Amino acid sequence: MTTDRLIVVTGATGRQGGATARRLLAAGRPVRVLVRDTAAPAAKALEAAGAELVHGDFDDPASLPAALEGAAALFAVPPPVAFGPAGPDVEREFARGRALTDAAAAVGVEHVVFTGVASTPGRPGGSEGKKRIEDHLRERIRSVTVLRPVRFMSNYLGSTPMGLDGISGGVHRHVFPPDEPVQVIAVEDIAEFAALAFDQPDRFAGRSLELAGDAPTPAAAVAAINKVTGAAVRYEQITHAEAAALNPEIARVRERWAAGSRWHADIEVLRVIHPGLRTLTDWLAESGAALLRKRLLHTA
Repeated sequence: MTTDRLIVVTGATGRQGGATARRLLAAGRPVRVLVRDTAAPAAKALEAAGAELVHGDFDDPASLPAALEGAAALFAVPPPVAFGPAGPDVEREFARGRALTDAAAAVGVEHVVFTGVASTPGRPGGSEGKKRIEDHLRERIRSVTVLRPVRFMSNYLGSTPMGLDGISGGVHRHVFPPDEPVQVIAVEDIAEFAALAFDQPDRFAGRSLELAGDAPTPAAAVAAINKVTGAAVRYEQITHAEAAALNPEIARVRERWAAGSRWHADIEVLRVIHPGLRTLTDWLAESGAALLRKRLLHTA
């Protein structure tokens, strides 16, 4: 694909879409970002960096074709799936992905890079909703590349509305055992793989890449965070009862993990494709430590 052809990025006010939009802009690519709120600070920051802003909403399919018109390629990040009392609303998630796919097909988008969720044994595509979107994309779009990232390194910076992930009160809580490796990825590396796919569509067309950059244990990860921030964070694995109280789907994830269901990105092969693939230590040195110090100081 020539570098002057327009790429539309969805989810650009979020982590994956934002990192990808910035990476493409830095390479001199024309970028249009599809956002629900063109006045949002993150959207205006991308506009200042050179992106074209356009309104679009996955829950309003009629808004999508005009937003995609003239684009040669699309970086597709479906919005977070809604959760109900019984878990994820798969039908709503798929309806959103289908609306975006159908709009892209209608206006002649040639190549879609779709970022979903890392697979585990018996769960190709990571979740039912994401897998259905992947399948629909392959039916409607000529050239599709699927990225399936594992847990983000930047999750340590997140808020914890359910008491899970992020760091709250000096504690990082999750479903994983403290001394077993857990694969992680920097969102900047997701952007690097997306850029490679757009640069070399023939090489990456039809491929699905499980993405990870490192696999520290949760205990080792918080030890690395403490070393570079001077904090005293500890890791705590939530119990099954705590997971069930948060959400049935979180309890199911904990059960699957305990039964041996693991992400399985081949990090060494990925590093051949992208030699700059970040470890957790790399991410901390590059930006994570400074952001964590600021967050930990703010929440102390």
